[in-house]
Amino acid sequence: MRVDLFDFELPQERIALRPAVPRDSSRMLVVPSETGAFEDRAIRDLPMFLRPGDALVINDTRVIRARLSGFRQRGENKAFIEATLIERLSEKRWRALARPAKKLGLGERVYFGSDRTPSNALFLNATVEAKGENGEVTLGFDLSGRLLDDAVESLGALPLPPYIAGKRMPDASDEADYQTLFAREAGAVAAPTAGLHFTPQLLAAIEAVDVTLHRVTLHVGAGTFLPVKSDDTQDHRMHYEHAILSGETARALNEVRARGGRIVAVGTTVLRCLESAATESGELEPFSARTNIFITPGYRFRAIDMLLTNFHLPRSTLFMLVCAFCGIDRMKVAYAHAIRHDYRFYSYGDACLLYRA
Repeated sequence: MRVDLFDFELPQERIALRPAVPRDSSRMLVVPSETGAFEDRAIRDLPMFLRPGDALVINDTRVIRARLSGFRQRGENKAFIEATLIERLSEKRWRALARPAKKLGLGERVYFGSDRTPSNALFLNATVEAKGENGEVTLGFDLSGRLLDDAVESLGALPLPPYIAGKRMPDASDEADYQTLFAREAGAVAAPTAGLHFTPQLLAAIEAVDVTLHRVTLHVGAGTFLPVKSDDTQDHRMHYEHAILSGETARALNEVRARGGRIVAVGTTVLRCLESAATESGELEPFSARTNIFITPGYRFRAIDMLLTNFHLPRSTLFMLVCAFCGIDRMKVAYAHAIRHDYRFYSYGDACLLYRA
């Protein structure tokens, strides 16, 4: 499909730079299937749209401090290097987006941390093992496993999306604001943003209407929020992310569907995980693997009945996904409604509750 079919104009003032306080005061645009009227609601109204026996599925990934600053040195010459980790490849190897990547050569050493750091302080050094397109590199670190994780947490910074970081500096508030209530499994380099709206009070209200809560893990990669640069969707190379659906959760969700309950995905990350784990018949099976599932209009959904998600970038794979879920025309009208009624967009913005077409 032509990528320009998924374009739309968004005023810059509609991009949220801070989350709503409290989190469940964010607005929620309800988009019924087919031609039903839109409803302007708040996230705290979500239980009104759920039924006893439904299953709410959340992503329990935790954002790591994936943005590393350092330098490479050639003789007396040093060059500043920033690397954002995007996918773990092994106990000691990460794919990363480096800036400026042109200053790095194969086999070159990168030293993260300040060159003025005392000798007894923590350093994190890596070797450039491979170079790809658009600044992508593979870094092999001197440390591995838990030691590497601890070093990244100590030396790294929270990787706010570029449409926020380009407008203001990250600060201490983001350390809490950019993690969901469910964050438990470290490994994401971007937040599963639909989960940012939840509070303990909202969870209690959901449980009160006899809706069960289930967890999956999908470690969100930085490519999630990037626009597609090719002219046709078939030419786009989708990023990989690691997803985990346990056997226990798969069985529980299959039982929900068998009893007539609906599976409600909190975020596109949950949807991609469950659709990657679903058979052709719609049955969920345990899954623990990398997935690069790319969902565009024409895709037949097998596992998801409803989707709670934020408002996404034009020409992005996520906007294509919601167009596949509800229809291109339906979502363009919904987004035009949201812009006209001052909804807030992107990671710290408002949400929409979508019914599958």
